[in-house]
Amino acid sequence: MRPWVTAVVLTFLGVAAVAAQQPAPRPAPTATLSLAQALDQAQRSSPTYRQTLNDAGAARWGVRNAYAGAILPQLSVGGSLSYTGSGSATFGGSLFNQSSPSLSSGYGVQLDWTLNGSTLSAPGQQRAAQNAIGEDINNASVALRYEVTFQYLSALQAAAQADVARQQVTRNSEFLGLAEARFQVGQATILDVKQAQVQKGQADVSLLRAEQTETEARLELFRRMGIAAPTDFRTVAFSDSFPVTAPTWELEQLMVVATEQNPTLRAARARESSANYALRAQRSRYLPSLSFSAGWNGFTQEFTNSDVLIGRALSSAQDGNTNCEFQNNLIRSLPGGGIGGQSGNGVIPDCKAFSGLDATGSGLQPTLRDQIVKQNNVFPFSFTSQPFRAQMQISLPIFDAFGRDLSVAQARAQRDDLRESVRARQLQVRTDVQGRLLAVETAHRAIAVQVANRDAARDQLQLAQDRYRLGSGSALDVTDAQNNVQRAEGDYVNAVYDYHKAIAALELAVGRSLR
Repeated sequence: MRPWVTAVVLTFLGVAAVAAQQPAPRPAPTATLSLAQALDQAQRSSPTYRQTLNDAGAARWGVRNAYAGAILPQLSVGGSLSYTGSGSATFGGSLFNQSSPSLSSGYGVQLDWTLNGSTLSAPGQQRAAQNAIGEDINNASVALRYEVTFQYLSALQAAAQADVARQQVTRNSEFLGLAEARFQVGQATILDVKQAQVQKGQADVSLLRAEQTETEARLELFRRMGIAAPTDFRTVAFSDSFPVTAPTWELEQLMVVATEQNPTLRAARARESSANYALRAQRSRYLPSLSFSAGWNGFTQEFTNSDVLIGRALSSAQDGNTNCEFQNNLIRSLPGGGIGGQSGNGVIPDCKAFSGLDATGSGLQPTLRDQIVKQNNVFPFSFTSQPFRAQMQISLPIFDAFGRDLSVAQARAQRDDLRESVRARQLQVRTDVQGRLLAVETAHRAIAVQVANRDAARDQLQLAQDRYRLGSGSALDVTDAQNNVQRAEGDYVNAVYDYHKAIAALELAVGRSLR
């Protein structure tokens, strides 16, 4: 049989044998996810980024608190309720007796205002701190964009590598079918078939690992987006493509942009500015302090047993009645005193009524008794107001055991440390931009090399397959060529996505998108 006829027959038999050995196709997509959608979702849901956002609210209130402390006084309102049992108590060496339990209540309104160097410098210090937090948020946003973009590219890279592995399974299936066909017509040995089976099995394992890597990359992408992966996440197709274009960025232009927009550098500068205000605040402790306070107070005290008060009043009234009778008798005993019993000479006609006793002399007059009960019934809101009080004070610190000097020195050291960290960050940014631009250029050149390697490997495989079909080549040549193709195609995929990841890293160093 002529070689070309044999090749045709073997090809037909090989295709028929491969039909049942093709790898499972990729699941049909049911949804798409673009990079913009992934970034937008991450901005809304990423826990790490949201933690940074939460600091903004506290920073806003810090500024409001600083302005309020410098302009507005502090106002506090308080109230109290108390109970005191009957008995005796010693206070300051004196014995006090209380015959009846009592209920007391009180209120107080206190107004305080202080003006010093700390309150005057606080608004600027808090604004600087707010700006620093804003730069931290911007830094977190840029970092989040890089992380999501990097993982989006990694997922695309893993999918492309899975396609390479899937293509390798197809090639090995074809080679296995061809080896079996050649063995059937007596053109190959069982060793060729076994070798093809081993290669096919290894390709299947590589495909399983590639699919697992793709699955993990997809799951990691959803995690960085801040959401749980959907049940059918394997059917989510990534809609964005990233064309390879020659880099045209100029280093000096990138340096200028990075100096102005690099988020970590901006955050470091904001921290330095905040430290400057902190140093001013510590220096202001040498200035005098002015304080003002004012207060309004009131209280009530009610005895739970009003009979005690009535008894005291009755005893006092009886003593007054006795004194009244004594004075009347004394006046009457004087010569010409009390003539005709007239009061015009100083005699009181009715001592009981004058003292507040009733007609029997054993009790108080009803109106006086009711008045005592009413005056006692004040708990809890019939307050007796105290006089208004106000105080203004000015103080000038003279010596505090060098406490202010220590605080100023510490604040200055922190400011100087942050100033040096800014300079260090500037150097780091320049290094990062320059190094990552070189990485982009190198990755772009590597793509061209990998394209040539891939094309050469494919030509080598085609030649090895043709030679094997015609009987002039060995199975080992085909196996080596297939392995070379898989390696070259995988290297090409890695080169392409390394290039895109290098651009993402350059964007992180610069601080903004470059494409």
